[in-house]
Amino acid sequence: MTPNDKSRHAFTLVEVLLAMTLGLLVLVLAMSLLGRTRDESARIDDSVAAEREARAVLTQLTADLQSVAFHEDSLFEQSHTAWPGDRLGVFCLLAPDAQAPTERIGDLCAIHYYLKDLLISGKTVRCLMRGVRQSRDTFLALRNDHTPALFTHSQSDEPVAFGILAFEARPQSRNHAGLWQAWDPSITQAPTSLAVRLIIAHRELAAKLPNAAAWDGCGTAASLLGKPALATSNRHLEVYSTLIRFGHPPLTNIEL
Repeated sequence: MTPNDKSRHAFTLVEVLLAMTLGLLVLVLAMSLLGRTRDESARIDDSVAAEREARAVLTQLTADLQSVAFHEDSLFEQSHTAWPGDRLGVFCLLAPDAQAPTERIGDLCAIHYYLKDLLISGKTVRCLMRGVRQSRDTFLALRNDHTPALFTHSQSDEPVAFGILAFEARPQSRNHAGLWQAWDPSITQAPTSLAVRLIIAHRELAAKLPNAAAWDGCGTAASLLGKPALATSNRHLEVYSTLIRFGHPPLTNIEL
């Protein structure tokens, strides 16, 4: 036997097991890193999708409120549920070419925002709806003192955004010190701006809310949604708040 033959030897069972253990450990760490990367990528995608929904709402609301003309029958219905769903009804000046030819007689229209549960692919999704009553119906309701009918649900209403867990639309005005406060109609005739707050559920969370009760935070959904006051710290929710200015002075002496 040569010296080289003496230096050669097979791996022992302990060495094989140690190598397998190290290899398995590296594989587990790699899979864990891959999983975290995938989860982070999905979270970013959900955040981008939520931001897209919020931008759609705020862009449309801003456009509507820029042409709003305050009327005493405007609707500011505040929800007092844990996850609020306010209703907003305002009168806006829409150009005739923005209306259906058969339904226009002027530029004053009624616009209604509210939350509604829609069944999409077998699952309930809470959406922010926008309804438009064009000038013919608007003037007819004002003439007959039936303005509440302008701010009821209609089959023609369309969703502005999906996965909206909460929608707040609170009128604001400035006090004598110049600070924003809740609008008091007995002090000022029209609000100066609208404080809007949206809470949007990521798609992963929305998929786990199968019905209206779950979207309300009832049952097992309570642990998924957490406390409304802590919505900003829930990684499955996106919260957006802004102040949008009312556009036009109050409506007076409307010719009906």
